[in-house]
Amino acid sequence: MAKFLMLSTLGPDGAERLRRDPSRLKAVNAEVESMGVRVLEQFALLGPYDVCNILEAPDVETVAKVALALGARGTVKTLTMPAIPIDDFIGGLRELD
Repeated sequence: MAKFLMLSTLGPDGAERLRRDPSRLKAVNAEVESMGVRVLEQFALLGPYDVCNILEAPDVETVAKVALALGARGTVKTLTMPAIPIDDFIGGLRELD
């Protein structure tokens, strides 16, 4: 399974909804997991992004589906990146020689 980092920025409606119902975060996690993506870790952030999720998914298409479904609500914008385990990355660099 591949890992991904998803950074999320809440829009005004999303921030208000979360303020009224903080448990909404857990409900969204359950929705994400029902689409085939596992939430490994989740962090609240300060700065330009509000939430960081470490995700595990079978492929990039599945994560793209989740990102589109979340963004279509209009309450959040996401930036999603593949996360390559550092040992795999180093091994790939060694293959360049």
